[in-house]
Order: sequence, then structure tokens, then C-alpha cells
Amino acid sequence: MTDKLILGTYTKRESKGIYSIELNTATKQLENLKHEASLGSPTYLDGSDDYSLLFSVSKKDNGKGGIASFRKSDSDEYELVDEWLEEGAPPCYVAYDEDKGLLYTANYHKGEVAVLKVSDEGKLELVDKSAHSGKSAHENQDGPHAHYFDLTPDKKYLVACDLGTDEVYTYSLTDNNELKEAAVFETAPGTGPRHIAFHPDKAVAYVFGELSSEVLTLSYDAENGSFNHLQTVSSIPEDHTAFNGGAAIRVSSDGRFVYASNRGHDTIAIFSVNEDGTLTLNDYVPTEGEIPRDFNLDPTESYVVVGHQDTDNLSLFERDASDGSLTLLQKDVYAPEVICVQFV
Repeated sequence: MTDKLILGTYTKRESKGIYSIELNTATKQLENLKHEASLGSPTYLDGSDDYSLLFSVSKKDNGKGGIASFRKSDSDEYELVDEWLEEGAPPCYVAYDEDKGLLYTANYHKGEVAVLKVSDEGKLELVDKSAHSGKSAHENQDGPHAHYFDLTPDKKYLVACDLGTDEVYTYSLTDNNELKEAAVFETAPGTGPRHIAFHPDKAVAYVFGELSSEVLTLSYDAENGSFNHLQTVSSIPEDHTAFNGGAAIRVSSDGRFVYASNRGHDTIAIFSVNEDGTLTLNDYVPTEGEIPRDFNLDPTESYVVVGHQDTDNLSLFERDASDGSLTLLQKDVYAPEVICVQFV
């Protein structure tokens, strides 16, 4: 049996855009890297449930950036349908809400989040934007830098992480799909919230601080969309004094383990989830590459695939569901400048 992955990349060196690769679960190997579409720095991707529609960040040479939409053809090729472009830097995150036919994007450089309407054919149209304001303590927090914008699991709200202002915003959508601010949670100065992942059963979410290399456990109130702080735990050892930036964070579907990737320390930190939703560090696993910006669990959660931005390789791990541990299977699989790892 094979599972397909879609890979988002930078196109600063070797990459030509969007790639795919297959996970052969019989041989426990990654194989058959394929160039799917030419696009400038498609750094984040999402798609419909069957990935017949694919949405990607897009950066143009003319100074414009935005989102591109693709539709899979009868010959199993992705064909460009539309691009929504604006002056300036492109977004850094995109999420597709198939039920409502909406896309949610976060723009790091502009410090704003946006909602786009998607037609049945994949055409894109801007519905609304919200611009953040403020700054914080770290030198990289000179202004707002929205890094994540997606639905809560109950689909009542949208949550935005702003690395620049040390804030987690909660929005609701009006009947016209316009954004309405519902709550704002402030992290400690210098945290740099990058991404958030929700526990599948508990009213708890985990925010990964890119600048502090800390995972924050927050309680989540579904009535009003607000968060409250429960715990902060580091994702790196105390004796690691060189650069590190927190990157991706994932929660196993059984809610027992949280995984977080470290760029610089170049590891995945493995946490077990306590009864109250707080975390206990289990281990650091080297990812066997430099700058593991993203990783993901396969649909069975028996495997973990890690993408490396600087060493152009994927690593494959086998996952033990009983204790959350990861065992290296492959580390030398070529894939250029990988930024986003999505199982189809």
C-alpha cells in the first residue's frame, strides 16, 4: 500500500515548486518523488478532502504574492485554475474549509489574516481581511507577523497566531463570512506564537512559540473562544544555547502525545499528555537533517515524515503508538527546500 504526500517548498535554490512523494508501507520507504507544479515558493499547502482541489501560497517575480488554486485533471496532473494576488509578500499559511468553500490565510510580512471565497471550479475571491497591530520584546517582533489562521475543531471560531505581537486571536464569522474579533490571548513577551494544535478530546490547545522554543498549554472555552494559560514547557534542553526556532506542532489522534519540531537543535521533541492536558517531555529525536520546518503523521499514525529546508532531504520514522517513540527508517530521501508536508 502507498500513501501520497504533497510537499510545499521554497524556490530559492533547487526547488521548482510543488512536489509529491509516496510512502510505501509494505517496504517502509519513501519513493517516487515527482514535480507536480511550477510555482514560486509554494511554502504552505492545503486541499479538499480528496485533494482534487489544491491551494498553495504563491510568490511572483513582479513583487506580488497570494494564493494559487489547482484542480487535478483526468490524467492525474494538477492544472492551475486561478491566482489571487496582491502587491507585496505572499501569505505563509493557507487552510481550506471545504464545508463553507472558504480559504483562510495568514500573512507574516503584512501582519494580517484573510478570508477568501472558493467557487466550485476553484476560482478565488477576497471576502475580508483583519490587520493586526503592535509589537513585542524580541528583535524579530518589530510589528505584527501573523503566522497561522485556521478553524477550531468545533468549527465555531477561527484562531490566528501572531508571532510579532505575542497574541493569539480568536475570530467568529458573520453570516457574510466577514471576520469579527471574539477574544485575544496574550503570551509572555518574546514567545512568538507560530502555530497552534488542539487536543482531540480535551478542551486544551498547544501553542508553539517560535522565538522562545516553548510549548504553551492553554485551556479553550468553546462558549466564547477564549484561552487561558495552564503550562509552559521548553522544547529544547537547557544546555542548548545556539540558535533554535520552534516550527511545527502535531497532536496524535488518540490525544496521548504531542510532537514539536526544533529548527537549529534539529530534533522532534516528544511529549506525553497528562490527564489535565499538560505535557511531560519524553525525548528529543534527531531529525537527521537541518531546519526541520515541518513534519506530519501518516493517516494510520504509524509513520512520521520530516521535511528539511536546508539539507533538501526527507526523513522517515516509524512511530510506536504505545509510547509515542520514533525509530528512524530513512534519512537520505531527496526533496528540495521542503517547508510543508501534507498527506493526501
